[in-house]
Amino acid sequence: MNATSRDTTSSVSHFILLGFPSSPEMQLVYFGLFSVTYTLTLMGNSAIVCAVQGDPRLHTPMYILLGNFSFLEICYVTTTVPNMLANFLSTSKSISFVSCFAQFYFFFSFGCDEGFYLCIMAFDRYLAICHPLHYPRIMTKELYTGLIIFGWSCGFILSLAPVFLITQLPYCGPNIINHFMCDPVPLMMLSCSEDKTKQLIYSTFNAIFMIGTFLFILCSYALVILAVLRIPSAASKHKAFSTCASHLAVVVLFFGSIMVMYVSPGSGHPVEVQKIVTLFYSVITPLCNPLVYSLRNKEMKAALRKVFGIEKIIHKT
Repeated sequence: MNATSRDTTSSVSHFILLGFPSSPEMQLVYFGLFSVTYTLTLMGNSAIVCAVQGDPRLHTPMYILLGNFSFLEICYVTTTVPNMLANFLSTSKSISFVSCFAQFYFFFSFGCDEGFYLCIMAFDRYLAICHPLHYPRIMTKELYTGLIIFGWSCGFILSLAPVFLITQLPYCGPNIINHFMCDPVPLMMLSCSEDKTKQLIYSTFNAIFMIGTFLFILCSYALVILAVLRIPSAASKHKAFSTCASHLAVVVLFFGSIMVMYVSPGSGHPVEVQKIVTLFYSVITPLCNPLVYSLRNKEMKAALRKVFGIEKIIHKT
């Protein structure tokens, strides 16, 4: 721990990320496991981005939103996993004060953007299913372009407030974070003084954002399900319900885990529980989302075969 007597806020010059303490052999096992997970996440989401970009048939609002969402997932998971992989092979496991809060800012920003994108995609499905005749007139290029810009920019703007609040807390030691990333909850626990006001402001901010976006998504899908119930075809009903159920499963997994962690940061969750819950929304959901949102879709699978030349190989054989 490096300390100076000038400024308690910057008295800690670096943090130690313990990650998953274990033997060197187990660290290598963790490295291999998370390397495979990270690679699969990058491959799955990159394939969707390439398919949307390369197939003109997918240049529609729904697929353009999916492409942006997949690129967002790549950014989101890249803010934490590469550093976590490096720490598995490192003996020092240190991260500078500035790098720690930079990771926190970008992770928090992309997480907020993911919440907004889930709302935007739910809204798009609501318009397409509940108002199919008016959908082309409502979901114009100008509207979905504006929604895309909104989805990317809002997280970076809103995240400035919580990052600023937590950087203003005094850090005079210890500097050991029993986590695999610079998560706000353990950072606040390391502060020299327990600032209840800042914790309350932070919790209120998280509660408004998370509960608000979560309820918006649930209401959108509830209206979609009501519309589906009026469809006469049993096969169409089954397909629509299957899609909604899978989408909602990912939404509940993502929002449920972040609500446990961030709405009540002072509730004192056990350290191992914090790590497992954080893994769910930071690593597992980016891995699952390509399968849930796109790869089960016939048009997307056809586009993937076309873009990566699989159709040509099949025809030749």
